[in-house]
Amino acid sequence: MQGYEAFWLGLTQGLTEFIPISSSGHLEIVQELMGGRSADFHLFLEFINLGTLLALIIYYRKRIADIFKEVFVKHNFKFALNIIITCIPVVIVGLLLSDFIENNWFFSNMITIACAMAVVGILMVLIEKLPKAKPIKDDKHLTWKKALGIGIAQCFALIPGTSRSGSTIVAGRVAGLDNKSAADYSFTVSMVVMAGVMCKSILSSSSREYIAANWQMLTLANVVAFVSGLLAIHFVMKFLQKKGSLQAFGWYRIVLAAIIIIFELLK
Repeated sequence: MQGYEAFWLGLTQGLTEFIPISSSGHLEIVQELMGGRSADFHLFLEFINLGTLLALIIYYRKRIADIFKEVFVKHNFKFALNIIITCIPVVIVGLLLSDFIENNWFFSNMITIACAMAVVGILMVLIEKLPKAKPIKDDKHLTWKKALGIGIAQCFALIPGTSRSGSTIVAGRVAGLDNKSAADYSFTVSMVVMAGVMCKSILSSSSREYIAANWQMLTLANVVAFVSGLLAIHFVMKFLQKKGSLQAFGWYRIVLAAIIIIFELLK
């Protein structure tokens, strides 16, 4: 992998991991624009999660401290248990199907990615018209059943083009949260999922060999992902507090999906 490829993939990862427009979908598009997917594409993407994970930890450092305080000082386990419950479905489905999805041409096909983008985009545009549960004060008041529902929705993010933040924010809104609380919960869960993916990857001997051979490109991509990720989190958390913000992201996804489909059909 060349330096410019690492830079653009790191920038794309950082900007789109937190904005609900699908980081996996955009990374596939960028890779396609740079000449097609390399053999180590998915392995590279697993390790540049480190930059965005660190960005989340920095942004939510006070929230993380509060969670530890609730668990270890106040012995209040409800919120931490909800996070675990939300993570369980994607862990199970990921272990069973992640390799199949990564290696199956159907899921890396640009038409499939565009369709996934469009479907979630339509849900975002129609979010105010979708049936919702009774409004909840914030994500700390979620019931375990609603936490599980968000976790099930997160499983669809394994399909490129869906978006982990997009699927969980939409599910959070349906569960009764406002945009900001849904995003807060989505990103808190993301930290656990991303940390798990990183640990799983590092434990593999072949992955450690890959890191040793490609540490320069991985370092560059992670630094870029970290800086752009911090900027993206600040942007999206402010933007989501505006009326119609989720719909704006939805329209972006729909328009981009249409452009991709048109280009693919004209090939």
